[in-house]
Amino acid sequence: MKEIIKKLFLVSRPISWPNTAYPFAVGYLLTVGRVDALFIIGTLFFLIPYNLLMYGINDVFDYESDIRNPRKGGIEGMREQRAFHPTIIRAVLILTIPFIVYLFIAGPLTASLILAAVLFFVVAYSIAKLRFKERPFLDSVTSSIHFVGPLVYALALAPFEPVALPYVIAFFLWGIASHAFGAVQDIIPDRKGKLSSIATVIGAAWTMRLAAAFYAAATIIISVQAWPFALMAIPGILYLINIASYLNLSDKQSMKANAPWRRFIYLNLFAGFVLTMILIFAYVV
Repeated sequence: MKEIIKKLFLVSRPISWPNTAYPFAVGYLLTVGRVDALFIIGTLFFLIPYNLLMYGINDVFDYESDIRNPRKGGIEGMREQRAFHPTIIRAVLILTIPFIVYLFIAGPLTASLILAAVLFFVVAYSIAKLRFKERPFLDSVTSSIHFVGPLVYALALAPFEPVALPYVIAFFLWGIASHAFGAVQDIIPDRKGKLSSIATVIGAAWTMRLAAAFYAAATIIISVQAWPFALMAIPGILYLINIASYLNLSDKQSMKANAPWRRFIYLNLFAGFVLTMILIFAYVV
């Protein structure tokens, strides 16, 4: 049992847990304005079960391509054998269904519909037949929904505040840029596995340039917001700097994009720290 839990823990990509739980928690506190059962259960859901759902399904249906991908087998994705796949699916169902039922019951209809849409895109990204991850451009949009979705769901739990819209748009653009840029490092293994992505279609250089454009757009949107929230443009600039020297990357050199991708993983934690300090300054100090 201990070994099974350890494997499931790694499958859920713990390094990425804050990327989904934090947007929900912040969105909830800023709109609903209290710590209650829905906040706690929602945050826990988007921290672990949601990530196990997202990455567990991905690992099961991406097995054939993952075993050919040299970067898989660590924090960037596991390569669990087929024999373990039924365990992953069972764990996903056992861990996620109680949370989902509670969230559907506890929230208003609009929020429940948004949550249903978010969960659909999580499943549709990887599952056979739908496989949005193999539909170029839709792959990046869907991936972005995985991360902006928890925020939008949180915002829907209270009357919508138009002031939140620029931040949602900026976060959505950031998500598209991040997925596109992340797809570059997989161009060669994806093509060998006859898989399509935004990067396999338009190539490494143009994908990196597109990612830079979306990062820039997101940064500009944030930079013109009210003080002190405009300071969130600082991490945006760092995301741009992180990929600036890779804008002419050839397809043959695409694996070199793994270096900025690894920096990106930890840059997300820094961005979360900056946002936390801004929120403390704005609402506590």
